[in-house]
Amino acid sequence: MIIALETASTDISLALGTAAGEPLAVEGWTSDRRQGHEVLPRLLALLQRRRLTLADATAIAVGLGPGSFTGLRVGMSLAKGLALAMDLPLVGVPSLASWLAAEPGCQAALARAGAQEAYLLLRGAAEPHIVDRDGLPQRSAGAPLVAPVELAAAFGLRNVLPPHAAAGAVVRAAARRLATEPGGDDLALLEPTYLRAPRGIGQVAHVRAS
Repeated sequence: MIIALETASTDISLALGTAAGEPLAVEGWTSDRRQGHEVLPRLLALLQRRRLTLADATAIAVGLGPGSFTGLRVGMSLAKGLALAMDLPLVGVPSLASWLAAEPGCQAALARAGAQEAYLLLRGAAEPHIVDRDGLPQRSAGAPLVAPVELAAAFGLRNVLPPHAAAGAVVRAAARRLATEPGGDDLALLEPTYLRAPRGIGQVAHVRAS
């Protein structure tokens, strides 16, 4: 069983999936900014509802961002802790690509990058980039976007779906990686994808999953 965590925003999702990538259970919710205390208890409750335990896990998958610094640190810390404690492979998966994979009707994924900016990934694009508020896709019409609830409210976006099913897509992507790279990523080197440094901190190194 693959355990997947997607915590790149205040809309968090968890998933349990088979080794082949078929989701067994997906849970998503809108959290407050203190989301760190929720993830592990909700994961344990999800396992219990499926009559599973952490001992059934064969791999851990985690969303890499970009997105909330706090959320990404929470998810990566928990994912690395579980992988290390249980000697399991760990796979990092780009978050915004997973958001789009989980919502095939959406043409773009947006995550907050600052008070007036967002990380934008257009469907079909190779990488996300940072745009200011005026450069966001259609605010009120056209194809839906996938974005956190708080960002949609702050930026006045309409026709938005939250990334509550994203962890299911993380499971599928991780299963594909593990089929050819059973060892997953290097536990010591894997880091979130930070496209910019936190406020008040100099430039950070960008470390991509292998």
